[in-house]
Amino acid sequence: MALIVQKYGGSSVADAASIKRVAKRIAGARRAGDDVVVVVSAMGDTTDELIDLANQITPLPPSREMDILLTAGERISMSLLAMAISSLGVEAQSFTGQQAGVITDEAHGRARIIDVSPSRIQAAVDAGAVAIVAGFQGVTQHTNDVTTLGRGGSDTTAVALAAALHADVCEIYTDVDGVFTADPRIVPTARKIDRISYDEMLEMAASGAKVLVLRCVEYARRYRVPVHVRSSFSTGTGTLVTDVGTDAADAGTSLGAGAAATAAAPTSPGAGATTSSPRPGRPDRPDGAEGAGQMEQPIISGVAHDRSEAKITVVDVPDVPGKAARIFQVVAAAGVNLDMIVQNVSAASTGLTDISFTLPASDGAAATTALTEHQPDIGYTSLQYDDTIGKLSLVGAGMKSHPGVSARLFSALADAGINIEMISTSEIRISVVTRADQLDDAVRAVHTAFELDSEQDEAVVYGGTGR
Repeated sequence: MALIVQKYGGSSVADAASIKRVAKRIAGARRAGDDVVVVVSAMGDTTDELIDLANQITPLPPSREMDILLTAGERISMSLLAMAISSLGVEAQSFTGQQAGVITDEAHGRARIIDVSPSRIQAAVDAGAVAIVAGFQGVTQHTNDVTTLGRGGSDTTAVALAAALHADVCEIYTDVDGVFTADPRIVPTARKIDRISYDEMLEMAASGAKVLVLRCVEYARRYRVPVHVRSSFSTGTGTLVTDVGTDAADAGTSLGAGAAATAAAPTSPGAGATTSSPRPGRPDRPDGAEGAGQMEQPIISGVAHDRSEAKITVVDVPDVPGKAARIFQVVAAAGVNLDMIVQNVSAASTGLTDISFTLPASDGAAATTALTEHQPDIGYTSLQYDDTIGKLSLVGAGMKSHPGVSARLFSALADAGINIEMISTSEIRISVVTRADQLDDAVRAVHTAFELDSEQDEAVVYGGTGR
């Protein structure tokens, strides 16, 4: 018997027929002998519809009230799914984020989980019921105000519960068959990855791959929760995200119902975070350190892309100590996270330089406003804002020991007529910024150049969104 946490996205529970299909899968896992906890998102486009409704009332709805409104979508899903499972003869109980013990900070709309105390969930599981939890939500520690976790919050809820419950695996069900070497909506010949390491998945998520959000993967790596990405529309083996490297030689042993006990055990997420003890008979680690049981790993895991960023160039910054620090202090105070940063060589005749950085386009107005207010003390000449950029990232743990990866990347882009505007690297990632209207062509060119195209059937996006 295994304890499995399953998460179903909005496209998987989009309507009554979809909810019934998901209920049959959950009931089947329970009848097979597994204990099951389920986290659900809002049905289909419910969250977007609620946001639109709020904006019809007022252009600036209070963030506290927005959180109360938006959590209604997940509560609808959880109760309907519990009804569907119960109709199949399997006991099910639904729980809000508060009832599930998800405690967050007070940042409405983008709250972070600070503790999980799943005593009611554990009690339901111990009683033989399937526990259905509303994802994307929690409550503040001192005031019990309802909060939402931001984009992909249901994924994060699922992994946090899996860690707190010491689950054997967290299964993320979506509308694609797993993690692919590129977005199958852009590259239909993208190849499904059987197994990928936390670090590689972190880089892909941070670089725009939407199948898993960054916070979810960070949480999984911190508490060593094996994450199994699968489609709720098929019975494929999916992709296993663990601390074992990409497409290992033994990757065929993917997790399914009852087989999850071969995965690594997560550590506790902190004092007070769980009332249960580690399940017996589970190893502390997979077989050996990362790479165990493997020969050479593939050089490249995949190609990710991101259209959600913008670029700001601060023109003619005095090239003296402290000016760059001042720019980024101002941006940080505005609550803006930066991605790539490039500083040009200072002009000897003027002693001035340009500093460019990328950031979420949604934060562009806040960053430019803050920098404009501090122009006198920074001393720059002007700001240039560009929201027509795209970022392409090549990810692979094997690239750090293989020379020539950069040369092949840049040659592929050059052959496709793609101009590079910015470059950023890490040990397992190379990212470039190009024009947004060239991004699809760039992804396809790089994917082919690194021989990632599948010779089998084209990848399928069942729900049409890739999440």
